[in-house]
Amino acid sequence: MNGRYTGEDIQVLEGLEPVRKRPGMYIGGTGKPGLHHLLWEIVDNAVDEATNGFATQIEVTLHRDGRSVTVADNGRGIPVDIHPKKGVPALEVIFTTLHSGGKFDSSNYITSGGLHGVGASVVNALSVELVATVKRDGGTWEQRYARGVPAGRLRQTASGTRGSGTTIYFRPDPEIFETVEFDAAEIAQQLEVKTYLNGSLRIVFKDDTAGSRQEFHHEGGIAEFQQYLLRQGKLRPVHDDPFLVRQQSLASGSRVEVALQWTESPKETIRSFVNGIPTVDGGTHEQGLKDAVRSAIRAYMETHDLLPKKLDISADDIREGVLAIVSLYMTDPQFQGQTKEKLNNPEARGILAGAVRLELEQFLNRHPSTSEAIVARVIQAAKARLASRAAVASVRRATSVSHRLNLPGKLADCSSTDPSDSEIFIVEGDSAGGSAKQGRDRRFQAILPLRGKVLNAEQAPLKKVLENKELSNVVQALGCGAGDQLRLENLRYHKVILLMDADSDGHHITTLLLTFFYRFMKPLIDEGHVYLAQPPLYRLDAGKQTYWALDDADRARIEDEIRRRNRNVRIEMQRFKGLGEMMPATLKETTLDPEKRRLLQVSIPEGFRILTDQVVSDLMGKDAGARYDFIMQSAGEVDELDV
Repeated sequence: MNGRYTGEDIQVLEGLEPVRKRPGMYIGGTGKPGLHHLLWEIVDNAVDEATNGFATQIEVTLHRDGRSVTVADNGRGIPVDIHPKKGVPALEVIFTTLHSGGKFDSSNYITSGGLHGVGASVVNALSVELVATVKRDGGTWEQRYARGVPAGRLRQTASGTRGSGTTIYFRPDPEIFETVEFDAAEIAQQLEVKTYLNGSLRIVFKDDTAGSRQEFHHEGGIAEFQQYLLRQGKLRPVHDDPFLVRQQSLASGSRVEVALQWTESPKETIRSFVNGIPTVDGGTHEQGLKDAVRSAIRAYMETHDLLPKKLDISADDIREGVLAIVSLYMTDPQFQGQTKEKLNNPEARGILAGAVRLELEQFLNRHPSTSEAIVARVIQAAKARLASRAAVASVRRATSVSHRLNLPGKLADCSSTDPSDSEIFIVEGDSAGGSAKQGRDRRFQAILPLRGKVLNAEQAPLKKVLENKELSNVVQALGCGAGDQLRLENLRYHKVILLMDADSDGHHITTLLLTFFYRFMKPLIDEGHVYLAQPPLYRLDAGKQTYWALDDADRARIEDEIRRRNRNVRIEMQRFKGLGEMMPATLKETTLDPEKRRLLQVSIPEGFRILTDQVVSDLMGKDAGARYDFIMQSAGEVDELDV
């Protein structure tokens, strides 16, 4: 190492030498993302023409070698006249000079993704070969480059040309990049996203490596994009009608589009874009959206007195499950880094908050059923957070649904490994479990006996709930996990049937299990997987006929029907004290046989989500006052107590 440090040690890199010397400064790296960044620089220039109303179609071709690409648009065409200061064609200036271009003021582009003036020149510098072809003013011009240096002068190749546009062919330099093989699937995916953000734009992608052609055009814009993301992520929305807002400010030159929908997902997903560029690290526009969502939801809940007592609702609870798309167009975005992954403009936060908050509040007031579903989702998130959802990871089953290891010892499993064909009966007590095991169809029916009354899941954190052996056995048997770790695709049985005695104790155990499912395995209810068996409480024999009555009211109805047909018939009645009293054949005939049994599917109707949450909290929570009020209000409806 030379200890002397003088003026001779100062290097001056001319032209595009800095790009080739330090490519990571301009494209983020020389791996696969950096390689594709070259393509996006060229594509985004073409998209800018479309965004500003000068182009309607872009064609991207991945050539047969998989290492070279052509991007063509039908925009105005890059200027080819002589630059007044440089004395060479404007096209050559753009491709050989850093910080050159037509986007430094708003006279040519109101909004654009490429603002630093380095995109085209960086692509040129890092390509073994680049060919720029321009159609405009009735002629066609072409200029070739090699590693950023002109391989000849700009020349006119045709006259009398109709139309206009720019075509760029380039082949990245293998001396710079770790790989020069483009990923066709990634290109197709990103091109389609750009058409979602520009509803009038049509993009054609020709993949010569596979001999395929795809055309992308989405007039539905970001609303259509949101539905695509829901399908792609297999996300279940909690409300059908998404929130959409579009606002344009002539004063600031900004344009905002937002699509918003809450889902059952345990995390929030925000896809944000500025002038069509994906901002994967977010920025001030995303923060503005978050501010607006938090304020609007909290204001709605306060106005309608929907904030639960003694429950702190955080901003994370409000946004849990949100799927949002934010598209902002502005005249002078300031990105963090050349790769434009984060927006830094302070004013963007106010633009988004102002555009969304009031509109979202009005949307909530206009759509009460949607608002109810969103508020219920927020309350659910807050309660789940307080219940330490992460503790469930220790019992989550990560193996496939057909795996038989680590199952509860009391589980009598079925032989079928097809979840859609399998059902499990969660049964009260070993005695009833024994009868159920003998009466079941072993091919598709599993039996899990529980011992006694299970823990009240409403009054305990999740960690304690999962320490309860009976509830832990339920989670292990179902195999899909619980809380925010629940994965429906791992559910081992598509019918989960609660089978308890038809008396007050049985109803209590059923209520405790439903509380557990509602709080920690709610997707099972939402997807229609939870059922209540209806074992009879009475057997009625009249002559040679046998009838089964579910309860006292059902018994009275059946007796009336029998006596209407024959007043003198003798009716013999047997009341079952519990399922354990039933012979296996009787239990099969009345409760287990799919052809004869009666099942109640557990569901929460639209419009009753908040009420359901409140009832569960009142009846099963720690506040005894709420239960007392309920009992006093409902006492008049009770005709007879089963004690």
